[in-house]
Amino acid sequence: MYENKKKIRFTDTDEVKAFVKAAGKCDFDIDVIYNRIVIDAKSILGVLALGVNKDLTIGYHGEDENFENVLSELSIA
Repeated sequence: MYENKKKIRFTDTDEVKAFVKAAGKCDFDIDVIYNRIVIDAKSILGVLALGVNKDLTIGYHGEDENFENVLSELSIA
């Protein structure tokens, strides 16, 4: 389904803001997946609604060095 998948965890809202900002600069679709919920990663309200301190899966097609750097900082696996 997704070309790339990463597991991440946000510990505070500043991390969410940085993630959404980096996702917004990408020209490909990025989804945040939690259980059966799929949220557009470029939606600050959607991602904040999921909350922090949860294991999330990020699914996306494409590559962006800045986005990959943000993901690596948040990565749990």
